Amino acid sequence: MAQSVGKFSLHNGGGFVVSISFDYLDENLQKQRSKSGSNFPLGQTDTVDPGTLGVPNGATLWLHADVVWGTDNVATQGFIYQSGGALTAAYTITGTTLDNTMGLISVS
Repeated sequence: MAQSVGKFSLHNGGGFVVSISFDYLDENLQKQRSKSGSNFPLGQTDTVDPGTLGVPNGATLWLHADVVWGTDNVATQGFIYQSGGALTAAYTITGTTLDNTMGLISVS
């Protein structure tokens, strides 16, 4: 069973601009893509409540890093979105626009 989280954060340690979105399973277990958050540059961290980007409460979801002018990256760890939940899944992304790596740092 996947862990429930209320927010996701992404630290941009790469040489590019990135934004956060989510891949999630809808009520028919079909994979969907949420809206995208705001772009942010190298060295900054953005924290997002998935519900603000259209993810329904209770959905299984994966963090999707939208790399501007580059290759997107999707987390391998799935979570359950719990609206208002206290836990945040924290990720970092590093590398270049076409060769980047994203990893889970912590859930706290």
